Amino acid sequence: QVHLVESGGGLVQAGGSLRLSCAASGRTSSSSYMAWFRQAPGKEREFVAVIKWGGAWTNLADSVKGRFTISGDNAKNTMYLQMNSLKPEDTAVYYCAARESLSLFGIYSRSGYDYWGQGTQVTVSS
Repeated sequence: QVHLVESGGGLVQAGGSLRLSCAASGRTSSSSYMAWFRQAPGKEREFVAVIKWGGAWTNLADSVKGRFTISGDNAKNTMYLQMNSLKPEDTAVYYCAARESLSLFGIYSRSGYDYWGQGTQVTVSS
């Protein structure tokens, strides 16, 4: 079992920055990939960014490329999402997730992840 806790959300003006953190505990060695998803009111939860745990591979959704950066600190079992040039449409609850499978199949889907955090609210005002 892996326990995930997000932090760092808040209210920011358009054009501003936030850094989200996701602290993992428990059987963290079982996690192959960790990711960020977000869910805006009335919308489906959508993929934002993914990182191969312990490796250099990352990928981001087209809507955030060039603005967001995903990174991880293995020693601290913590994943980060640096969000710059924030837009009102980035407003959502942001969730971190972890999966055990090494396969890339389903890696951009909500159903592809085994563990989830409780979420942190990000609100971007115009």
